[in-house]
Amino acid sequence: MSKKNKDKGFIAEFKKFITRGNVMDMAVGVIVGGAFTSIVTSLNQDILTPLLGLFGGTDFSYLTVTLGSGENAPVLNYGNFITAVINFLITAFMIFLLIKFINKLSTGFKKKEEEAPKAPTTKKCPYCKSEIAIDATRCPHCTSELEQ
Repeated sequence: MSKKNKDKGFIAEFKKFITRGNVMDMAVGVIVGGAFTSIVTSLNQDILTPLLGLFGGTDFSYLTVTLGSGENAPVLNYGNFITAVINFLITAFMIFLLIKFINKLSTGFKKKEEEAPKAPTTKKCPYCKSEIAIDATRCPHCTSELEQ
């Protein structure tokens, strides 16, 4: 096989892969997820963190520990880490609620499967037309012997 045909095959295979539905769905999911994350980050930084600062007396983003002394001493910004953890928890909770809502909607639109009819527990006597147990061999009303 020539290099040109090999390249066309590779490109065609890549094109087929990239245009498959699940890859496109994943791309849309990543884009929407990025936008959703920015909304949740804003909710956390602009609304929740200041509210938590009211109750805790501090804003998490300014919590730091300096390791050592001097100008070049490393600084641990553990407040930013706490904020990131809170961001993650809020994002996970919001996604949980969103998926729960979508699942509820999808089950609401599906038709409920009809229950299979239950097996009969009674039958009619062919002689007196009385209702009797399905496994009866003799009618309790007319005492006729029944066929199986």
